[in-house]
Amino acid sequence: MSDLDSLHTRFARTLEAARGPAGGPDPAPYADALLTRWREPQRRYHTVEHLTAVLDRVDELERYAHDPDVVRLAAWFHDAVYLPDRSENEERSARLAERALPEAGVPDAKTAEVARLVRLTVTHDPADDDPDGQVLCDADLAILASPPSAYAAYTTAVREEYHFVPNDAFREGRAAILRQLLDLPRLFRTPHGTAQWEATARYNLRSELELLDDSPSGPGSAS
Repeated sequence: MSDLDSLHTRFARTLEAARGPAGGPDPAPYADALLTRWREPQRRYHTVEHLTAVLDRVDELERYAHDPDVVRLAAWFHDAVYLPDRSENEERSARLAERALPEAGVPDAKTAEVARLVRLTVTHDPADDDPDGQVLCDADLAILASPPSAYAAYTTAVREEYHFVPNDAFREGRAAILRQLLDLPRLFRTPHGTAQWEATARYNLRSELELLDDSPSGPGSAS
């Protein structure tokens, strides 16, 4: 089974679980539409590989979630709209979910929760009483705790997405994002994320920030 076939199967399973016994239309066209978005040419990091990684991490963290299938749907939609030169990607992605999921048979309450979770990825700062938000945000940020070679590939892909931004402006914007993340009391909110990923992620972020600060043109736009 190819990776895309596997993703189709995963989406169908998630959609069917989220919409319950009432059922709905064939999941395949919805999976096709989403995967077409995730394979757009402007993407270098926010790709099908990123989607797969986030879904894998949600599976890893699902025991902490209140409704894992709603979190999985939020993962499918969280970067479904992605244009690097636009600042409202999360909002547009949430609105896409609000349009598509009712048509696909998902109840209104679950659709609203998916949209809320997508919007939460703007800040990655879920409340203490928001287990689904914690799982999605931890899954999305898990890349920050990668081994050095994978983290380097991640930062390279982010820079390629923002190829149109001059180097000085990129360094300044990227450094601001890193500082914003480091200023969070905790990057990860689930027990697993805190125990397994927090220290490595903070080390990676500080190391990248030091490289940006030490660059010839000074510190360092991307997410």
